[in-house]
Amino acid sequence: MGPQPAVFLRRLFETLFAAFGPQGWWPADTPFEVIIGAILTQNTSWNNVTLAIERLKVKDLLDPHKILATDPETLRECLKPSGFFNQKTRYVLAFCRHLQDRHEGNLLAFLAQDMALLRQELLGISGIGPETADSILLYAAHKPSFVVDAYTRRILSHHGMVSSTIGYEALRQYFMDALPSNVYLFQEFHALLVRIGHLFCRKKPRCGPCPVRAMLEETPETRRLP
Repeated sequence: MGPQPAVFLRRLFETLFAAFGPQGWWPADTPFEVIIGAILTQNTSWNNVTLAIERLKVKDLLDPHKILATDPETLRECLKPSGFFNQKTRYVLAFCRHLQDRHEGNLLAFLAQDMALLRQELLGISGIGPETADSILLYAAHKPSFVVDAYTRRILSHHGMVSSTIGYEALRQYFMDALPSNVYLFQEFHALLVRIGHLFCRKKPRCGPCPVRAMLEETPETRRLP
């Protein structure tokens, strides 16, 4: 019988944190920049998102009111580097219109809502799925909603902790039930999982140098999470 989720995740976090240190993710100057990044990062690399955000900054468009006031073609040109830019232009506009129509454009009031209500509202906006919604909750609203992705599923299923076919909500709940409800912990853990997934736990895994392999060979220690 394998370790309990809380024990395994505690050891995993400590191992990854010791190996890579704090990640300081999500890189953004404002909550709105986080939201735009979360929408644009779907089906593309972060480098491409950065290019698109820089274009928005050059045009002084990292503001929901200014986005709604600008020519849609100008917005599309800014978002081109992120890929699927016609679709993502619609998604960005949908979010900005929702914010204006439902909250009079008040982003801080929107993000200050109860976490469950805010998540439900986000999921009702075109182009925002569970991973994007949880990224906005965790990194823009600073609410303890764990973000999982393909790397998370691959890492945990590879080590026999969850099924490789586990759904998003079930995997998210796996973390939410096992971990203390802590924004900093959730942010760092998610970023560390992305880091090790990118470096080692690929579709063709590089298990030899992976720090998780060494962790599994050691006697488990229980230390308090932050």
